[in-house]
Amino acid sequence: MTENSPIIGITMGDPAGIGPEVIVKAYRELREQSRPIVIGDADVIAAAVDLCGLSLSVQPVETVAEARFDANEIPVLDLDNVSQIVRGDVREDYGVASLAYIERAIELAQTGAIDAITTAPINKQATKLAGSDYAGHTGMLADYTDTDNYAMMLVEDDLRVTHVSTHVPLREACDLVTTESVLETIRLTGTALRDLGVDAPTIGVAGLNPHASDGGLLGDEDHDEIEPAVDLARDEGIDAAGPESPDTVYVRAASGAYDCVVSMYHDQGHIPIKMLGFTADSAVSGVNVTIGLPIIRTSVDHGTAFDIAGQGVASERSLIDAVGVATTMVDRRAGK
Repeated sequence: MTENSPIIGITMGDPAGIGPEVIVKAYRELREQSRPIVIGDADVIAAAVDLCGLSLSVQPVETVAEARFDANEIPVLDLDNVSQIVRGDVREDYGVASLAYIERAIELAQTGAIDAITTAPINKQATKLAGSDYAGHTGMLADYTDTDNYAMMLVEDDLRVTHVSTHVPLREACDLVTTESVLETIRLTGTALRDLGVDAPTIGVAGLNPHASDGGLLGDEDHDEIEPAVDLARDEGIDAAGPESPDTVYVRAASGAYDCVVSMYHDQGHIPIKMLGFTADSAVSGVNVTIGLPIIRTSVDHGTAFDIAGQGVASERSLIDAVGVATTMVDRRAGK
């Protein structure tokens, strides 16, 4: 870390989940690449330090400017909104707290007090109890920043995936595969790849149907909607190819043929990423990036894991990777 390292605001996520644990376990490594500050509840972070048996203290602050970013002291912009910790519980007050951390982080990013946001996981049931209609972070971030065109990108080692749609029923997801939506996702993907340090990105576009409709034998969507989007993208100078058979395009991308794959729906893109990044022993890697926003937001690629919350066994790898991606994006946008 240097005094010019990016300031990354890390939202604490649901107080009952593994977010506080992975934050404190990752802190020293995060500080080597950035100036991390937690946006959450100082008492919850202190309890996580004790739980994990770490030799760290907590510095509660009211403003980012107060943070010392010391190697042995975690700065927490303290919203002081958790009265007690019951790990693994779905609670309305925890949903309210989670939403407050995100709102504050967006405000800080928009005013330039922090350079990027990295989010720990929230619990959608808890935020729904708190009155939120958002399915997750992404829609909330888009609304609060007045962003119409955005998408989810997942990153796992050499494989990157973006999505035309995410948290919608599969029947609805098929209807959302239009030339306009696919083209916009390809455009957003190209811009995001440059932010990630890929100067001349190549983009593979997955088909919707098996074997990308197999010449019309298995449907018309690939020919009627996806292929025109790829052609239009190429007319704009984007190096895109497809639609390609969904059962092989990810293998090709992971082998270096493409810098990213545009997926048509949630599971089509998530399954290959999670096959690479998730293991049976709770070790998790991978990064979620919201592309198209005026601010930088990355996230862990896992949930609150209530079943292991409070055990101190959750892996911090995904958080470390997510802050690393955010740092890269900040530096690239700054021309570094």
